Amino acid sequence: MNSLLDILKRIYPNMLQDMKQRYDLMRHVNLLQPIGRRSLADVMGLTERTIRSEIELLQEQRILHVTNKGMFLTQEGKYVLEQLVPFIKELSGLNELEQKVKKQLGLEKIIIVPGNSDEEKWAKLEMGRACANYLDSIMTPEATIAVTGGSTIAAVAEQMEETDGDNQYLFVPARGGFGENVEYQANTIVAKMAQKTNSSYRMLFMPDVLSEASFNTMRHEPAIHAVLERIKEAQIVLHGLGDAITMARRRDTPQAIIEKLIDEEAVAEAFGYYFNKNGHIIHQVVSTGIDLEDLVTKEHVIAVAGGLSKAEAISAYFKTSYSKTLITDEGAAIGILRDASL
Repeated sequence: MNSLLDILKRIYPNMLQDMKQRYDLMRHVNLLQPIGRRSLADVMGLTERTIRSEIELLQEQRILHVTNKGMFLTQEGKYVLEQLVPFIKELSGLNELEQKVKKQLGLEKIIIVPGNSDEEKWAKLEMGRACANYLDSIMTPEATIAVTGGSTIAAVAEQMEETDGDNQYLFVPARGGFGENVEYQANTIVAKMAQKTNSSYRMLFMPDVLSEASFNTMRHEPAIHAVLERIKEAQIVLHGLGDAITMARRRDTPQAIIEKLIDEEAVAEAFGYYFNKNGHIIHQVVSTGIDLEDLVTKEHVIAVAGGLSKAEAISAYFKTSYSKTLITDEGAAIGILRDASL
């Protein structure tokens, strides 16, 4: 494909630019639908006149459906969009970027989407869509999927396709709850995933961080114990990654511990563990649900995190070798390679 692209770039440069622009338009509509023309122009940084002419062309091809509520991508449009993905990734250099990051982090599977989710909301939705598609490809009948909280994992639930038939999947929260945003809690996310896939879910009514005495008492409650057992049995774990100090503050961590994390240069957090840039654990909290040792027995452990600001945290976490699958964005990927070259 590389040689063909090189020829096309030389002979039909405008054709490739037009194709990339139409692909981007279709991708944005798919992520943000229903969306109006003016909003789409703002998101893409194009004039309304340009957007109007592109929409008319795509309508004629039955790729877009325009209503009073806004634009939608048709089923045919979704098919065309998916078929274009490999070509556009090659055209934009994302395939090469994937191979470089895969080698740098020692991964088995990586998916990099365009954009930087620190600055572009649609990039986080794009990560969600990519993860939802990948999850759909690996879920087996009667699979149990353990899911953490956070805005990025919430985007995965949002981008899942709704299914009509009954499924035997079971979604469970990988961790207890913390923070104030209900929509980002693991319990809320598993309920939405189950609704989208017409399957089942369980909730865990425990805070993420407890004293050791409280944890030992609560985990023996029959209802809680039953859910914890299902969590431990999960074949697939889907989780986000956090900046260490940000996550410590969200957990209302005592100031003395935060100062320790700063002094020992903590950069990443996952499953209640805090890591320095070398991937060494420097602090652990007593918390509910899955911990690092549980990941060793899982068939699939998928980390989803993006944004340039997460590059250091991603690099640190993958030095632990607990996960070999990453779904991220271009901003984080470029940051990972930049930091590795310093």
